[in-house]
Amino acid sequence: MRNLFQIPILVLSILLGGTVGLHLLTGQGLLHSFYQAFILLATVGSQEPQPLTEATMVFIVVYLACGLGVFAYSAFQFGQILVNTDLRALLERRRMERQIDKLTGHFIVCGFGRMGRELCNYLHQRHQPFVIIDQNAELVTPEMRRDHWLFLQGDATQDDILQEAGIARARALTTVLPTNADNLYVVLSSRLLSSDLQIVARASDDRAAQKMQQAGATRVINPLSSGATRMARFMLSPSIENFVEVAESEGVDWEIADVHVPEDSPWVDRQLKETTLREEGIMLLGVCRKSGEKFFPPPGDLRINSGDNLFAFGSSDDLRKLTDLMEKTE
Repeated sequence: MRNLFQIPILVLSILLGGTVGLHLLTGQGLLHSFYQAFILLATVGSQEPQPLTEATMVFIVVYLACGLGVFAYSAFQFGQILVNTDLRALLERRRMERQIDKLTGHFIVCGFGRMGRELCNYLHQRHQPFVIIDQNAELVTPEMRRDHWLFLQGDATQDDILQEAGIARARALTTVLPTNADNLYVVLSSRLLSSDLQIVARASDDRAAQKMQQAGATRVINPLSSGATRMARFMLSPSIENFVEVAESEGVDWEIADVHVPEDSPWVDRQLKETTLREEGIMLLGVCRKSGEKFFPPPGDLRINSGDNLFAFGSSDDLRKLTDLMEKTE
């Protein structure tokens, strides 16, 4: 950017030099000399400075040569700035594409409005990998670049941009686009591209929520309804909400997680009392079998089967360790 400010200074300097030189060589007034210097530099001069002595001709040749040099330098700087801007954008996109190609088990956030931003902040605070898809690249802030947030500019309703975001390897996708129609289209496209993907969608009314569920959404959230439900819970059980808020303010990041038990997990066929959940600081709230059978709360002699979903309560770090333990093979 500094070179942009140098260009007008150079042009003004050569104009002033031409004005002074013509004034001294021809004896004309400063305004007339400035006019002659300007039209000469602009190559639209209609008459030569008078009197046209040999010294004046030499000065004009040198003056125009310097002007041509300034013009060439200015054109080069403008071109370099344009090329560098496009090149930086291209390199940035290539870098993000390479990073996205390496992701597995990540989250995809379609739409970066107010709700999308809060979702991304939540994932970032918990050190979860995610990819943002939005049509407005101007939403990318220097803080996002500094924290290496992955952002794809494009239409989330298009299959190619979803595939570019690694939907085949993603753990879950959430769509919080402005309209129900766009969210419905994203749900349908995502379900066709990945049959086992967890899809969470936003809907503004019950009819749209029903259609999204029929299109393949795992869960549909109505922000107005959810907000009203939380307010009702706060009225009924204010102490619980206060406990959560105090815990979060003290830096304790409590969560309830749904942990899937893979077939090759070392915990398969173990009784709950034989596990190290308590030592890991995790409270098991319930177990859901593949058949749909549920245990809330689960007894200590309940055996863990492959395909079970464990509903656990604990800190984010402890739950992340639990996921790693479940997937670790012996």
